Amino acid sequence: MEDTRSKTAMAVGLFMIIGLFCVAYLAVRPGDLNVYPRKQYQVTARFTSASGLREGAYVEAGGVRVGSVVRIRFDPEKYAAEVTLAVDENVPISKDAVASIRTAGIIGDKFVKITPGGAEENLADGMAIRETEPSINLEELISKYIFEGGKN
Repeated sequence: MEDTRSKTAMAVGLFMIIGLFCVAYLAVRPGDLNVYPRKQYQVTARFTSASGLREGAYVEAGGVRVGSVVRIRFDPEKYAAEVTLAVDENVPISKDAVASIRTAGIIGDKFVKITPGGAEENLADGMAIRETEPSINLEELISKYIFEGGKN
């Protein structure tokens, strides 16, 4: 009888430990918290407008998340938004790549999309993406259509 109780207690204890590991995994994974940080390099891109883009937004290449937005700051000399991107080390970005700010869905979060170029040379840590496209301002587009649409 005592042997059966100790086996049951051992099984319940093991089950509890496995359950705690599962809960810890589920708590960390959806938050995109990396226990082992990925090796990344940083590149910058200047946009005429980074409206709606936030630090922590993802960077996408080929439809796959390959990094994140680390910092957004205003450059008073160029009168532009300077965005610093952290990109996975195994993702090469050609020197003539284009960075554009896109919206996930109709009114979703903004993210940076990288479209590859044809250059054989790639950007290194600390370099800049020269070609950029700012986000499309839906309000401006609608108002332009409404107010200029009647002037035919």
